[in-house]
Amino acid sequence: MDFNLTQEQTQLSDTLRRWIEKEYDFEARRAIIKSAEGVSADAWSGLAELGLMALPVPEAQDGFGASGSDMFAVMQELGKGLLVEPYLATVSGVQYLKQDAEKHAELLQQVAGGEARIACALGEAQSRYNRYDVAMTAKADGDGYILNGRKTVVVHGAQADHLIVSARTDGDPRDHSGISLFVMAADAKGITRSDYRTIDGMRAADINFADVRVQVASLIGAAGEAWPIIDVVSDYSCALICAEAVGIMQATYETTLEYLKTRRQFDQPIGAFQALQHRMVEMFIEVEQARSMAMLAAARIGSDDAEERRRTVSGAMIRVGQAANRVGEEAIQLHGGIGMTNEMQVAHYFKRLTMFGAVYGDVDHHINRFTHQPAFPQSA
Repeated sequence: MDFNLTQEQTQLSDTLRRWIEKEYDFEARRAIIKSAEGVSADAWSGLAELGLMALPVPEAQDGFGASGSDMFAVMQELGKGLLVEPYLATVSGVQYLKQDAEKHAELLQQVAGGEARIACALGEAQSRYNRYDVAMTAKADGDGYILNGRKTVVVHGAQADHLIVSARTDGDPRDHSGISLFVMAADAKGITRSDYRTIDGMRAADINFADVRVQVASLIGAAGEAWPIIDVVSDYSCALICAEAVGIMQATYETTLEYLKTRRQFDQPIGAFQALQHRMVEMFIEVEQARSMAMLAAARIGSDDAEERRRTVSGAMIRVGQAANRVGEEAIQLHGGIGMTNEMQVAHYFKRLTMFGAVYGDVDHHINRFTHQPAFPQSA
């Protein structure tokens, strides 16, 4: 397959790169992280003006209907800029809304115009990476449902205008069946959000739902049949996380290379030492292998073959996760102690790479998922 970006994707990447250099440089990002909300309304408006919010939205709802490969180009650049805005959370939410696009057309149009931000409240304290492990309940009540439970580590949960929430309408807590999805206003009565900063500068929240009432129209898909939707959208999010990580690794490699050219020891740049050159070559190989797997995952997330999609996405999460650890650790070692200080951009790259897989599954989780696909040979 062709791993080169198209002309349109390259143009979009270049435009986004220039915007980041002008409006979202390292110092601007540090100021945003230290702010009370942890995100920037001006940056969100800038992303919307560039058309990024409309990119994944269907054309029928005023979007562009972008492919996975288009989103790869965007996420790679956002990774290089270490964006802390709720972009990934919102575009993941768009994928859920697209399952019932006509019903939720108004919200999709608001997202496309940059007027709404979404967070996906799926994880619970006991569930770890298993999104089917849902203890939160949604009890039928007249023309709606009453939701009770708690969601944890909801990325940008406190910055969202709308939440997409999984809750159990039937079955036992670890059943794949009986899970339903609802979309609701984030400030609905009965919702309380506890906001905090994560180690990589992002924001997350623990959210309590106490007798939160929603209408039947809030359902995404059919009641009790949400697991296939969650499975598909989780893979979509994984593919985008891989693309973001590739962008971060590329920036980490370039920053480290520049440092080796300027840091001097024994009257010469330390980059002249052959042992360090070998380590930089190994970093380069890690980045390129991760890029290839991430691009493959982005191309396959729209596949009708669920087994192929799961296998490819988990394969990408494994390879990118391994590369993220290697590249991040090498960068810090090659910089020395100064690489751990907040004044150095490489420290922020390292923190984000360290968090890779924290939400949608680490390397061990995806190895287990990959090896349990039907096409994987099982031992006798």
